[in-house]
Amino acid sequence: MPKVRSLFLSDIHLGTRACQADRLLDFLREHPAEQTFLIGDIVDFWAMSRGIHWSPAQNTVVQKLLRRARHGERVIFIPGNHDEALRDYCGTVFGDIEVADEWVHETADGRRFLLIHGDQFDQVTRHHRWVAVLGDKAYDLLVRINTTISWLRRKLGISGYWSLAGYAKRKVKTALNFIFDFEDSAIRHARERGLDGVVCGHIHWATMREIDGLTYVNCGDWVDSCTAIVEHFDGRLELVAWDVRRLLPAVEAAEYETAEAAELLTVAHCSSLETRTH
Repeated sequence: MPKVRSLFLSDIHLGTRACQADRLLDFLREHPAEQTFLIGDIVDFWAMSRGIHWSPAQNTVVQKLLRRARHGERVIFIPGNHDEALRDYCGTVFGDIEVADEWVHETADGRRFLLIHGDQFDQVTRHHRWVAVLGDKAYDLLVRINTTISWLRRKLGISGYWSLAGYAKRKVKTALNFIFDFEDSAIRHARERGLDGVVCGHIHWATMREIDGLTYVNCGDWVDSCTAIVEHFDGRLELVAWDVRRLLPAVEAAEYETAEAAELLTVAHCSSLETRTH
């Protein structure tokens, strides 16, 4: 029985060590849906060209999505730049999963959103791929370092989840400018299409906000923040960050009780959207 109308997931990065497949499986079990949209970088062919890490949990993620599609849930896969080879198959169906370059989704309350991965709005990815690949390696290194930092913090009794990659994005001015430029480009594209907003991924920065009268939604990722977008049956969109405490022993889970952890790792009700003025 579906609990939500729609799920929007992006940047799972199957095939890498950074993929948080266990947490994604837990999230999927708790969120049966009428339809699921996979908005790019579901499989990371870039990273797999350097070395494949395919855990049993990652295999189960694929099996679960296929099973849900087979049992009547509509599953639509929109490739991103890390799985761009699959763009050659847009318009086809694999194992009951539809492949599309983009999608226009109408919510239950009548709003129309462009669903697109987002690399189309990233000038570096579009025109300087070697820089994008280098940046991808640097991000992967940050995530690996963060895994070690998180382990050390727990062992030292330091409470609160802390994201190195997230900290860098918040503190480095060029990173923030890149995010704002990306958001503006995505909203401009949706406006040109006569739509009410855009749902995308790509930059691993989950958010939901109003920009110049349109709604910008980014799913985030399942590498660092473990976030997704849920559409309820009334059309309301909600940004959900899946809680790491669900998968930890009780003693370790108690360490994740700070405001910073709540910001990144608890269910975030975002029905009141933040407005950014220009």
